[in-house]
Amino acid sequence: MKSQDVRKQFLDFFASNGHLIVPSAPIVLKDDPTLMFNNSGMAQFKEYFLGNATPKSNRIADTQKCLRVSGKHNDLEDVGFDTYHHTMFEMLGNWSFGDYFKKEAINWAWQLLTEVYKIPKENLYVSVFEGNPDENVPFDQEAWDIWKELIDEDRIILGNKKDNFWEMGDQGPCGPCSEIHVDIRSAEEKALVSGKSLVNNDHPQVVEIWNNVFMEFNRKADGSLEKLPAQHVDTGMGFERLCMALQGKTSNYDTDVFTPLIQKVEQITGLKYTSNEVLNISEEQNKTNIAIRVVVDHVRAVAFAIADGQLPSNTGAGYVIRRILRRAIRYGFTFLNTKEPFINQLVAVLANQMGEFFPEIKSQQQLVTNVIREEEASFLRTLDQGLQLLENVVADTKGATVSGAKAFELYDTFGFPIDLTALILREKGFELDEAGFNAAMQEQKNRSRAASEVSTEDWSVLIPGNVETFVGYDQSESDVKITRIRKVDSKKDGILYQIVLDNTPFYPEGGGQVGDKGTLFSANETIEIIDTKKENNLILHFAKKLPENVNAGFTAKVNQDLRSLSSRNHSATHLMHQALRSILGTHVEQKGSLVNPNYLRFDFSHFTKMTESELQQVEDFVNTRIQEQLPLIERRNIPFAQAVQEGAMALFGEKYGDEVRAIKFGESMELCGGIHVKNTAEIWHFKIVSEGAVAAGIRRIEAITSDAVKAHFASYENTLNEVKTALKNPQDILKAVHSMQEENTKLAKQIEALVKDKVKNLKASLIAEIQEINGIQFLAKQVDLNPEGAKDLAYELGNLGNNLFLVLATADEEKPMLTCYISKELVAEKNLNAGQVVRELGKFIQGGGGGQPFFATAGGKNVAGIQQALEKAIEFVK
Repeated sequence: MKSQDVRKQFLDFFASNGHLIVPSAPIVLKDDPTLMFNNSGMAQFKEYFLGNATPKSNRIADTQKCLRVSGKHNDLEDVGFDTYHHTMFEMLGNWSFGDYFKKEAINWAWQLLTEVYKIPKENLYVSVFEGNPDENVPFDQEAWDIWKELIDEDRIILGNKKDNFWEMGDQGPCGPCSEIHVDIRSAEEKALVSGKSLVNNDHPQVVEIWNNVFMEFNRKADGSLEKLPAQHVDTGMGFERLCMALQGKTSNYDTDVFTPLIQKVEQITGLKYTSNEVLNISEEQNKTNIAIRVVVDHVRAVAFAIADGQLPSNTGAGYVIRRILRRAIRYGFTFLNTKEPFINQLVAVLANQMGEFFPEIKSQQQLVTNVIREEEASFLRTLDQGLQLLENVVADTKGATVSGAKAFELYDTFGFPIDLTALILREKGFELDEAGFNAAMQEQKNRSRAASEVSTEDWSVLIPGNVETFVGYDQSESDVKITRIRKVDSKKDGILYQIVLDNTPFYPEGGGQVGDKGTLFSANETIEIIDTKKENNLILHFAKKLPENVNAGFTAKVNQDLRSLSSRNHSATHLMHQALRSILGTHVEQKGSLVNPNYLRFDFSHFTKMTESELQQVEDFVNTRIQEQLPLIERRNIPFAQAVQEGAMALFGEKYGDEVRAIKFGESMELCGGIHVKNTAEIWHFKIVSEGAVAAGIRRIEAITSDAVKAHFASYENTLNEVKTALKNPQDILKAVHSMQEENTKLAKQIEALVKDKVKNLKASLIAEIQEINGIQFLAKQVDLNPEGAKDLAYELGNLGNNLFLVLATADEEKPMLTCYISKELVAEKNLNAGQVVRELGKFIQGGGGGQPFFATAGGKNVAGIQQALEKAIEFVK
């Protein structure tokens, strides 16, 4: 059975049992501050389990793209070494929100597996929660009784809290679960060892494929459990593992989910992958297999993350994506002998394979390919640089053990993989101080963990059953009541309070726009609201203190000055998006944005640097729309399909509901939940301040509007006046600047000629100072030249013979520089290296450098160390 059919049969089965089929949410989460990525099927439904929103149906089924590479659920280091862990995976799931419960969930699971998919019953085992007296949670007798009507009791296993009690996190909805495991071993293996004894023991052919979670409790901050007001079902079945069982394989990587990607890697590298059926493979072949599994798994995770709008970067979710890709690159580099970018070629295979069900990978194929190619090229350059740096570390190492702290510096600062460091060191006969490396790594983790540590108390509910109403589109001030509060303590921000209101004019951070600030006041007190965010469908108002009387009536008032500036920048962003698509082409798509009171930032797909003419055209386009005084046409609660049909721009990676809000200024129409001006005239003026690359195929524009433009022009005018004063108020400033440039050019040529004369004179005097040491012509001297003059002098002296070892020092403008020249014959005969010489001597001037074996330079900051460096130079020729 093909994987596409496996997915389809699952969704068809639950559709026939009254479930609404919904699309996968993006793999990258943009509206949940507690998670970077969708790490489970239930992540997009958290607000329903928490009772903060009402689902469109009480029965839902889907297949969800998931990513588990950080935090509590972290499988990254297992990926490649076994046959069933993945970074990205699909989770097939069916959900009940206060509708059916254990009986229906268990019976449907059994029916689908044994009657539709026709998995032999004798290959299946199930588990139920054994109970936990410490938490007053009993043995799950109900699930046991349901299962024993379907399966022999000796195939039902009791599971502990670790295996059979599922929790969303340290706090929140949770409950006992019932897992289904499949035994796909051969008949001979089953006869020798019972599958029951291998369940939950990490056996590669006795694996969990489906987990039915019965949400009954809420975990509170103090660890205690309370009953939820309604019972829910949350199930998840691993698509890749299910395909393995249905296709008669013993490895996920032998299924058609992965084989097209593996075949492409074989074609590119000329290496062969051996299936899990092959026994007694060599150690070399095993390394090849692991590397290929790493590559084909990781490209899926990276490609879908980029398609959903998350570019590789050095922070947050972008750092995780970069780390996954770099792991794949280094496995290819080390074990597949790939020294050029190749992983990007797999994107076309992936798009062809999964594009029908996940259209984003097809529509974003070119962008994803380009970003991965550029990341590969960049990291391969890093690896080359790291190899050179590692050579330096080895050269400086006394003894046979390389410092773990030095290896960690290579890893942390330059991204050089530790396993590659260890491999190269072994080849050179060195050992790595692994304990030192681990200690440095742990120290960094502790610092990072301490910096991001957050303690969140339970909600104190003042008005139960309320879901907040947002009124900010129509008003900036509203009479409100506080419905719930909680305290949050973090190392970064200290103690803050999150306040939820029955209605609010405060816009929560989203869609690139920052959250509103303002005040919450009554007749007796005023509370400053320093930020507004959204979490699980609740709008959270952040304050440094709580009102003395939280039950009083308040007025919530937005800081209208800040909001007005943000709204101007937000509306200008829409107009700029329209301008870019009009001037550069419809391939332009938004890939990220930031809108705050000070400026706007806009990332978009485009493959070349914009010209000055194109930037001017964009500015003119937007300013024309401003001058046209276009009114805002806002349409709320319009059906998503209708809005798109009418031409509204929908962004990949965004999660849209069935009904959306459309914002229109003239011909610009986008789906957007942000705050906008009522008329484009309010923007006043639009000015681009920078344009540059973010990643391959992604450009970034930063721009300003209104008050910031006025300040920008005022700054330019002040600068011009200062220039005019410095030039003694000429009538024609431009002519005066050109005249000064011409004069400087003439002076520079005169200085260059003088330096050349000085070099010739110095050459004559320095020849007499050259000493002969062990058959080598040696000179170490400080000279009164700039670095370029020292280079010319070194080459002039080098032309005198074939056995010169020269070190010149300069201190031009109090910046020490060492220049080393070694005749090429000496480099070959005596194994001397100018690069190593300047790295060693550079320590005395508190600097470093490098170059070629016959010529190298080192800069520093300690002029006083020049004499000591020159005195040390003679040791290289003794």
